[in-house]
Amino acid sequence: MHRSPFVVLLFIVCAACGGGSSPTSPGTPQAPTLGAPGLQAPATDAQVDTLRPALTVTNATADQPGARTYEFQISDTTGFTSALTSHVVGFAATTSATGVAEGAGGTTSWTPDTDLQPATIFYWRARAHQGTTVGPWSAVGSFRSKLVGFNRDGELYDPLIHEETIGTREGSTQFRGQDGIRLNNAQAYVRYTLSRTLTSGEISVDVSNLRPNSAAEKPRIFSMSDGASRLFDSKFLFNVQYRGTNGNPANAISYKVLMGDNDLKYEPTLPQRQAGVRSLNPDVTYRWTAKWGSTFRLTVRRLSDNSLVYDSGSESTPGFYNPSPHRVFLGANDSDVEFGTFSGATYTNLWVGSGPRPATLGNALAER
Repeated sequence: MHRSPFVVLLFIVCAACGGGSSPTSPGTPQAPTLGAPGLQAPATDAQVDTLRPALTVTNATADQPGARTYEFQISDTTGFTSALTSHVVGFAATTSATGVAEGAGGTTSWTPDTDLQPATIFYWRARAHQGTTVGPWSAVGSFRSKLVGFNRDGELYDPLIHEETIGTREGSTQFRGQDGIRLNNAQAYVRYTLSRTLTSGEISVDVSNLRPNSAAEKPRIFSMSDGASRLFDSKFLFNVQYRGTNGNPANAISYKVLMGDNDLKYEPTLPQRQAGVRSLNPDVTYRWTAKWGSTFRLTVRRLSDNSLVYDSGSESTPGFYNPSPHRVFLGANDSDVEFGTFSGATYTNLWVGSGPRPATLGNALAER
């Protein structure tokens, strides 16, 4: 039977329509592919002059157009976690931001809205967001926060480099760049007055140029007292010593603490002093740490590898340490008694606080 071309065409179209099937829906849009931002500033390991440095990245690449924002992270550890870090109260050791709009001109910047912990090595990174897509993290950068001291409620810190101190210098003292401040003789010291009395806490400082067999009997590494004109007269005398040739015995590490009265005294016995004889190397930097309160403990560690050189104390102390005002000295202010300060001792990185020194505070100082 003969069919016209029109009828054949109509038959083909109807066959293609099928039995009431719906048209195919459009495909799901593909998510964009984002590249990692590039770190621009600060430069790797840069020493910045602020506690709120601006971080800048080159913008991430994307294979689709769209609005992008950025996420920034800063931490004093490469793990970028606040759970594993300690810090000075009022300063940040970790901080972050999300939703930072992409900048024009190919770069994006963000500035923290809180002060970072001073004198600390920080790590940072960034990544881009576009819609629900999160791009890869950038490489990890690093910088050193501003080397600045502070004296606040319950906490004092002094880097003692860059020709400055937040304390008061007395006698012959000399700044020696990254090595810190040198006390040139027994009459020299640096004095600090804490913002409030610390009945318990920690004092720690890094000290170099300590040599055995000094001429002084009981020269002081550091000390604390009340407002007495000299340490020897204070009922809250607190001093740490590296004794000289007449030190009973020579070259003994020792200490003495009065808890409000001469009858409330804490110091090592002769056998303990004999066990504390050490030949310290003037070319080595040592961290001296004293903790006081219901107990007392003094440790000395080699700074380069944290190896323990001396450890004594931890027994209960009599009385109550309550000087007012509470003064701290590098060295001592009583050179007419027991030869005052250890002549030539050089100091950096002083911490005095109601709690222990945060682990990363001061790690931005130059290698010593």
